[in-house]
Amino acid sequence: MSDTRVRPALPAVGPGRGASGTAVLAVLLVVVAATGLWHVTQGTSGVGFTDLLRYLLGAHADVGGVPIADVVTGSRLPRVFAGIAVGVALGAAGALLQSVTRNPLAAPDTLAVTAGSYFALCAVAAFGLAVPLWASGAVAFGGGLLAAALVLGLAGSASGIGSTRLILAGSAVAMALDAGAATLLILFKENTTGLYAWGSGSLAQLNLDAAERATPVVAVVLVVALLLARRLDVLGLGDDTAASLGVPIRSTRLLAVLCAVLLTSISVTLAGPLAFVGLAAPVAVRLAATRIGALSRHRFLIPACGLVGALFVLLADAVLRALMGAQAAASIPTGVPTSLLGAIVIVVLALRLRDTGAAPAPGAPVAIRSRRRFLTVTVAAAVLLVAAAVAGLLAGSLWLRTGDIALWLQGAAPDLIGRALDDRAPRVAAAVVAGMALALAGTVVQGTVRNPLAEPGILGITAGAGLGAVIIVTSGAPGGRPVLILTAVALGLATFALIAVLAWRGGLLPDRFLLIGIGCGYALSDISTFLLLRADPWDTPRILTWLSGTTYGRTFADVVPVAVVLLLATPLVLSMRRELDLLAIDEDTPRVFGVRREGTRLVLLTVAAVAAAVSVVAVGVVGFVGLVAPHIARGLVGVQHRRIVPVAMLLGGLLVCVADTLGRTLIAPSQIPAGLMMALIGAPYFVWLLRRSRV
Repeated sequence: MSDTRVRPALPAVGPGRGASGTAVLAVLLVVVAATGLWHVTQGTSGVGFTDLLRYLLGAHADVGGVPIADVVTGSRLPRVFAGIAVGVALGAAGALLQSVTRNPLAAPDTLAVTAGSYFALCAVAAFGLAVPLWASGAVAFGGGLLAAALVLGLAGSASGIGSTRLILAGSAVAMALDAGAATLLILFKENTTGLYAWGSGSLAQLNLDAAERATPVVAVVLVVALLLARRLDVLGLGDDTAASLGVPIRSTRLLAVLCAVLLTSISVTLAGPLAFVGLAAPVAVRLAATRIGALSRHRFLIPACGLVGALFVLLADAVLRALMGAQAAASIPTGVPTSLLGAIVIVVLALRLRDTGAAPAPGAPVAIRSRRRFLTVTVAAAVLLVAAAVAGLLAGSLWLRTGDIALWLQGAAPDLIGRALDDRAPRVAAAVVAGMALALAGTVVQGTVRNPLAEPGILGITAGAGLGAVIIVTSGAPGGRPVLILTAVALGLATFALIAVLAWRGGLLPDRFLLIGIGCGYALSDISTFLLLRADPWDTPRILTWLSGTTYGRTFADVVPVAVVLLLATPLVLSMRRELDLLAIDEDTPRVFGVRREGTRLVLLTVAAVAAAVSVVAVGVVGFVGLVAPHIARGLVGVQHRRIVPVAMLLGGLLVCVADTLGRTLIAPSQIPAGLMMALIGAPYFVWLLRRSRV
C-alpha cells in the first residue's frame, strides 16, 4: 500500500502564541455552560424558560400537574449531564487516538472502538444477560479494546498507522462488527428491542444516576491522560526523536489507547455509539491550534477537545430539537446529526489531502501463472459455482433431492416441492448474478485506484442505493418494487457522480477518492437512519433486512437487469484490460504508454459503479464480495486482468450463493440476510489479507 499520509502538518511544540491555553479553556467552559442552559429549556413537557426561572427563584410551580422540579431533575438535567460527559469523553478519546497514530482521521469510530463496544453490549443483551451499569461498562471496554487492538495491529508500523491503510482497516473491521450486531438484532429481536435506535446514539436517560457514576471515571481517566501530555508532545515530533529524548514509545501509546478505549466504552454505555464526535472535536481544535499555539500542547489540547466534544453533542441535540420541535425530535437519536457532522469532516480533510499516487507495496509478490493453471482454476471455479447453485436449490427448511429438480424442470413436481423451488430458483439466480457484478466492480475499483483493500462500497453506491430504497419505503410512494429499484440505482449512481466530482481536483487521486467515498457513505447511511426512525416502526425491520442484503422475495424479473449489465460490462472491461493493467502499476507507467489516466479511470469506475448499483436490485446491500473475490482470483491466476476478471466473477457468484444458502439454512426456518452472512465470512479473510499486505 501507499505510504501516503493523510494528515496535515502538526503544530510545532513550543511556546503558545495568541490567546493563552487557560483563557481558551475558560471561554469553552462558559460556552458549554451557556449551551447547557439553553438545552435545559427544551423538552416535551412544556416547561419553558420562564417556568424554569420561577423555579430557580424558589416558586414551587408545576406544569400540567407535573412539578417543575421533577421535570428538571428527572429529564432535563440528566440529558444535559449525559451530553456533557459523553462529549468530553469522546472528544478526549479522539485527541488521544489522533496523537498516538499521528492521523487526523483516527477516532473511536474510524478505528472500530465504538463498533466493538456496541457489539459487545448487543451480545450481552441478545443472550438475556442482566448486568449492572459498571459491568456494562466493563463489557463495552473489553469489546472496544479488542477492536482497537485488531485495527492497530493490522495497521502495523508507524507508517501504517499514519496512512489511509489505518482508516480502511478500521472501516472494514467496524463494518464486520456492525454486521454481527445487526445479526444479533435480527435473531434476538425480543431481547434487543429498542437497540436499533439506541445504536445510533441517544441521550435519553432515566435519571441522574448513570451520569453521576460515569463522571468520576471520566475525570480520573482524563487526569491520567494529562499526565501523558508531555510524552505525547514529544511523540508528535516522530518516533526517532521521541526515543532519543527518552520517551518510552510503546508504553506511552499503550496507555493513551487504553485511556481512549475506556473513555469510549463509558460513552457507549451511557448514550450508545454517538458517532464522530471523537473525530470532529479534535479536528476543530487542531485547526484552531494553527492560530492559537497553546492548543498544540496536549495539556491544553486534551481538555479543549473534551469541551468542544461536549459543545458538539449539546448543540446537535439542541439544534435538532429547535428545528423539529421537542416532540418530533424525541424519536431521532443525537447520533444522527453528530454522524453527519463527522462525515463532512472526513470529506473536508480528504479534499485537503496531498496524494503522491505511489503504488501500494504488496505484502508478497504474485507469481506469474501459466495458461494451464488459469484454465484449471477457471474450470474448477465454474464447477464449484454450479455445485453451489444446486445446493442452494436443495437446501432450506425443506430439504430436496436432485430428482426433485428434474421433476420441477419438467413441470411434474408435487405442489410443495414446486412452491419451494419456485421460491429458491430466483434467489439462487439473484445471488449468482449479483455476486458476479460485485466481483467485477471490485476488480475494476482495486485496479483503477491501485488500492488492494478497496471494494465497491467505497464508491458510495451501496449507501446511495440504500438511501433510495429507504426514501421510497418511508414516503409511501406509489409504484411498488419497480420504483424502489429504479430509485435505488439512480441514487447510487448519483452518489458515485458526486464523489467523483469532489475527488476530481488535479486528477482523480486514489487515496482522496477512497476517503471521500467513505465520508459520503457515512453521511448517506446517517440520512437513511434518520428517515427510518421517523417512519412507521413496522417498516423498520423490513428495510433493515433489505439494507443488510437479502434475496428474500426475489423473482426472475429482478435478475434480468443485472444479467443485461453483466453482458454489456464484462466485454467492455476485458477490452480495456491493457489500460487496467497499466493503471494498477503506478501513475507514471500509463502516461509512458500513451494511456489517458483520468479519462480511462473515470470510464472504468463508471462501469464499476453501474455494476455495483444494479447488484442492489438482486440482493440489496452486500459488502466484502468486491474485496474478497478479486484477491482470491489474483492469488490464483496472477496479475493480468484478462485472467482476473472471469475468475473473480465466478468466485463472486460462488461466495454470494454460498452466503445466501447458509443464511437460509443454518437457523431455518429463520434466516440470516446474505449481506450479514457475507460480512461474517469476509471479515476473517480481510483480517488475513491485511496481515499479509503489511508494508
